[in-house]
Amino acid sequence: MTWRAAVLTLFPEMFPGPLGLSLAGKALAEGLWSLETADIRDFASGKHRSVDDTPAGGGAGMVMRADIAAAAVDAARAAAPAGTPTLYLSPRGTPLTQERVQALAAGPGAILLCGRFEGIDQRVLDARGIEEVSIGDYVLSGGDLAALVLMDACVRLLPGVVGNEGTHSEESFASGFLEYPHYTRPREWEGHPIPGVLLSGDHEKIAKWRREQAESLTKARRPDLWAKRRKD
Repeated sequence: MTWRAAVLTLFPEMFPGPLGLSLAGKALAEGLWSLETADIRDFASGKHRSVDDTPAGGGAGMVMRADIAAAAVDAARAAAPAGTPTLYLSPRGTPLTQERVQALAAGPGAILLCGRFEGIDQRVLDARGIEEVSIGDYVLSGGDLAALVLMDACVRLLPGVVGNEGTHSEESFASGFLEYPHYTRPREWEGHPIPGVLLSGDHEKIAKWRREQAESLTKARRPDLWAKRRKD
């Protein structure tokens, strides 16, 4: 079954964006994954196809209406394979991890609901059992860029997308550590040589050096990951 992404957005022209290029774009053209977009405004009625209204209780900004967002979600679910999760990209969501990405990539795909304004009426998320996912502790103008990030993370794990799929096991987060440093020619650049062990041809020493580097970087830059890995 082809991995299928369905994006619900107010700006369908933003897609596939960067995912139409490089390996992801090639894989899309070859049918290794598929992308469908739906304009949420198509589910609005009235001359102006308005999708938002003022927040109940007052406050700044606007909120996407429950009836319109729900109609878009229901239509996407009706067209999606059974078991496809519906995700709402939100800074208050559960942090997206490599483990979660791997689980999503192993499934049928994802329905991605992209909010704008101050967000989406909470009743839609509750009534439709939509999972909130965050790509980081910061705020974007909308969920569209976050959806692109999530899709990119998933697509690159699909069979046939990346030439040497064995590289996935050595990437950051795959083993619980950050990835070790990389070097290539020239052997010396601006007085900085490639670490000698990498030129030794001794694969056991190289593996040990890379492991030590990964552990050192993780401990220094991501003490949270280091602590979790030590517990495991």
